[in-house]
Amino acid sequence: MCAVVRPFRLPEAAVAVPAAGVVIVTGAIPLAHAREEAARLGPVVGFLAAVLILARLCADEGLFEACGAWMARAAAGRPRRLLAAVFVLASAITAVLSLDATVVLLTPVVFATAARLGARARPHVYACAHLSNTASLLLPVSNLTNLLAFTASGLSFTRFAALMVVPWLVAVGTEYVVFRRHFAVDLDAAGPCEDPAEAPEVPMFALVMVVCTLAGFVVASAFGIEPVWAATAGALVLAVRTLTRRRTTVRALLGSLSLPFLAFVLALGIVVRAVVDNGLADALGRLVPDGTSLPALLGVAALAAVLANVINNLPAVLVLVPLTAPAGSGAVLAVLLGVNIGPNLTYAGSLATLLWRRILHTYDTDVVLKDFTRLGLMTVPTALSLAVVALWGSLQVLGG
Repeated sequence: MCAVVRPFRLPEAAVAVPAAGVVIVTGAIPLAHAREEAARLGPVVGFLAAVLILARLCADEGLFEACGAWMARAAAGRPRRLLAAVFVLASAITAVLSLDATVVLLTPVVFATAARLGARARPHVYACAHLSNTASLLLPVSNLTNLLAFTASGLSFTRFAALMVVPWLVAVGTEYVVFRRHFAVDLDAAGPCEDPAEAPEVPMFALVMVVCTLAGFVVASAFGIEPVWAATAGALVLAVRTLTRRRTTVRALLGSLSLPFLAFVLALGIVVRAVVDNGLADALGRLVPDGTSLPALLGVAALAAVLANVINNLPAVLVLVPLTAPAGSGAVLAVLLGVNIGPNLTYAGSLATLLWRRILHTYDTDVVLKDFTRLGLMTVPTALSLAVVALWGSLQVLGG
């Protein structure tokens, strides 16, 4: 609740870190278990830090500015075409650079592009919020929840992607169809369109580094190496170039690390482990369906979606992955469908949505709870159900 409300504008870690200390000191979790959890989450937190820096460097190199110019050209003054362009870019950026890049870096670009085209921004910025969650299904590195579940799934990087590509396409496609219908009035309205500015040069070095980093994830997975090392290598190479050309500073890069949030993730893991060890695992264990049949996968995904909206998707995946891992990789992937698609139903479902709301406030734009929830009710049940069916089909064809 403190992460959602942020009383007195305190960072998320202000409560999570003392809470982790309390559960350790009181013996709610043995010190050995706390160390074990910290060691398990260490590579995940390190990866998140590297990706945050990589995304910031891409922005400093002008990659997101080039994305905005591409969207403007692709839209050709038509809001419906702009929505399609936003879906393509947001899905790709979320999958490769993680959802934080979509929320923090792409959303302001979408605001500016919509204003330049005279289009209403609402459909397009709402798409950034939804796709920062839904489009993070594709790769193990697309979302922190994926990274937490990746090891437990027992899958390689490429096999994970192969099993999730069809559910990813189905979920994103469902969102697009619903958005076109729900925002029909906004998409049919168009104001005065500015003359398109000269397209900036595409920063090829940054683009190549992103592609090389993605390839590095695949190679690292094949050799059993944590993805954090591939992400760190890509960030270091790009950082040297960007710092040398004085397009950023060391202070700016350290600021992009979001150290309080990284501490929050680590502390939250310890607190959740304490809760799991003290009864939650037993309680949820009676609710988690057994096996990887279609009804079982639907049940697991629905439970994960509900839990994500009650306690946020990050604690939900920490709780559910150990309970579903014995059933096989299919059950773990069903959890990810629930915790990645489900959070679009409420504000509290995902930290990415909370961050997105803060960004909107900087543009004097508020989010109406009724509208956000209505859109979530239209997208989440359908997208989640169809994605689970697609996952079940992929498991039948490729094996679990």
